Amino acid sequence: MQVFDDPSRLPEPEAGDASSAATLDWLATMAVVVDAGGRVVHANAALEAGLGLSRRQLLGQELEHWLTRHGPLREALRQVLGEEFSSKRFDDALVARPGADAMPVQVIVSRTDTNSRLLVELVELGQQSRQEREEQWHRQAQASKDLIRNLAHEIKNPLGGIRGAAQLLQDELDSRELREYTRVIIHEADRLQGLVDRLLAPHRRPHVVAELNIHEVLERVRSVILAEFPRGLDVVRDYDASLPELRGDREQLIQAVLNIAHNAALALGERRAAGDARIVFKTRIARQVTVAKQRHRLALVLHVMDNGPGVPEHIQDRMFFPLVSGRDGGSGLGLSLAQTFIQQHQGTIECDSQPGHTDFRIVLPLA
Repeated sequence: MQVFDDPSRLPEPEAGDASSAATLDWLATMAVVVDAGGRVVHANAALEAGLGLSRRQLLGQELEHWLTRHGPLREALRQVLGEEFSSKRFDDALVARPGADAMPVQVIVSRTDTNSRLLVELVELGQQSRQEREEQWHRQAQASKDLIRNLAHEIKNPLGGIRGAAQLLQDELDSRELREYTRVIIHEADRLQGLVDRLLAPHRRPHVVAELNIHEVLERVRSVILAEFPRGLDVVRDYDASLPELRGDREQLIQAVLNIAHNAALALGERRAAGDARIVFKTRIARQVTVAKQRHRLALVLHVMDNGPGVPEHIQDRMFFPLVSGRDGGSGLGLSLAQTFIQQHQGTIECDSQPGHTDFRIVLPLA
């Protein structure tokens, strides 16, 4: 590795480097501009975060130093610089420091407007699949919302007619036994009406946005959960006190987090009986993140974690669909409504679940 301790020996910036540097900082992937020898000319914020080094520390050093395979990068640089290929890609792994776990990445080498400079992108393979999964969930959620909204409207009119007819019939009947049948019809019609209203609720209520503290939201949820499950459950706080305020709908965010936490508490039945049930609310700040194909400088990351049995494997791909539930007697609306409310804040929810540990991760843009 070649290190430039003397600033006078650093590579000279070329025309357009400043504007290119600003553009690179908006990329979600780790990206770096290198010279023909593979030495760093500019590194973006994502690469700084990935390696835990400032761009001043990276400047002038050989990028290959942080890759596990020596040779493929140099060959790719030679081929692209020699115009054998317009771009070249290969799989490798990035190691931030000696002894650290290697991060599998796809390395993409491309030309720039300057002949002596090349762009190298390092796409985390996990990030790529996460973005694809996020897009798939977003499409599925939108399709489900459209279907449910249309279906709910189609159900409402005949349902009202059925209830009205049952009421008229009840007034005409003298037999107590026959009236009992009409009461069942009216009761079930009211129950279905309540379900339809809950399906339509996210689309009816106006989105009221104001400055709020996410920890006040979590404290409200925590108090509700502990009031309903007072024994055998510990709700742990792991807050980042430096988080800035968020612009959002307080009631929608409370309901979204409450739905997730309530599902977790119900799933922890055996753990609560044993006295070791645990839910963790964890908040952190993230920088330079992409949410729903939009790049954001800052984002809030909220984890709702539990030590329960996990989401049943057969519904993990459908858990955010309306009317899908892994619990007997569940309505299947809790996670669907949570996702709707978070998406109305331009955020996302994803879940990682296995027996003993389930983590719902909510990302909300801040800037």
